[in-house]
Amino acid sequence: MIELSRSLKTFLPTIVLLATATLAACAGYPAQQMYDARQAIRAAEKAGAAQYAPEPYAAAQSHLKSAENSLHGGDYRSARDEAEQAREKAMEARRQAEAAMSSAPRP
Repeated sequence: MIELSRSLKTFLPTIVLLATATLAACAGYPAQQMYDARQAIRAAEKAGAAQYAPEPYAAAQSHLKSAENSLHGGDYRSARDEAEQAREKAMEARRQAEAAMSSAPRP
């Protein structure tokens, strides 16, 4: 067996604890969910959701704002949940806007 030096034995638990804490913090950051929510809101906006689906579009923006606030406060679980809700509402708004535009009379 490999014998560890005395100083390494002393600091090993500290090193392991710091590494675990660092990995846990990085793993919880909802970067992908925030990105997905922002992209879905942009797509809804381009589809005319502000005009044709104002309620779900506003709800998506509200959820994204809540996600950003939670993110800045370090509450990653809440930020992730809010971002996912923002994405769902934005997708709903986009579908409604596209449906409304396809059934609208053309000039």
